[in-house]
Amino acid sequence: MQIINKFILLKNFRGSSSLIVQLWWMTDFFFFKLFSSIMYGGRRFFLRPNVIITYSWIGDNVELYSLGEIEIGSNVVISQKSYLCSVSHDYDKENFPIWSGKIVIEDECWLATDVYVAPNVTIGKGTVVGARSSVFKNLPSGKICIGSPAVVIKERINEKE
Repeated sequence: MQIINKFILLKNFRGSSSLIVQLWWMTDFFFFKLFSSIMYGGRRFFLRPNVIITYSWIGDNVELYSLGEIEIGSNVVISQKSYLCSVSHDYDKENFPIWSGKIVIEDECWLATDVYVAPNVTIGKGTVVGARSSVFKNLPSGKICIGSPAVVIKERINEKE
């Protein structure tokens, strides 16, 4: 059982001081949430120092909880309300410490609406993850996967146009 009063947040766990984190949250609110559909240029300006942007699409209200590393390939679509969470807690220890694990979304994947991706997960190239699915383990390339937990249901057929 965890004993929450023994929890200690690691110093600079968020990668910056608490002042910088607060400034980022204000920037997020004013430039991303308030004007999300008209401020694409502003988003790029603020993200440029911290994010490598390739030819991919991150939908509205997607959360990239990036206290650990998140790598997103090219031509990836992450649809609205999806949540990529690169951290968790060790529930076996009473001080409930935080740990992180890298998330990798390889090229040409599509995560449909409201998909959850856990730490230490790789989604293989070209894989589609169906709406409202939860991904707790690696998914192979070129598949259609659905469910909670997500499982492979069939091959993704790539028809040439």
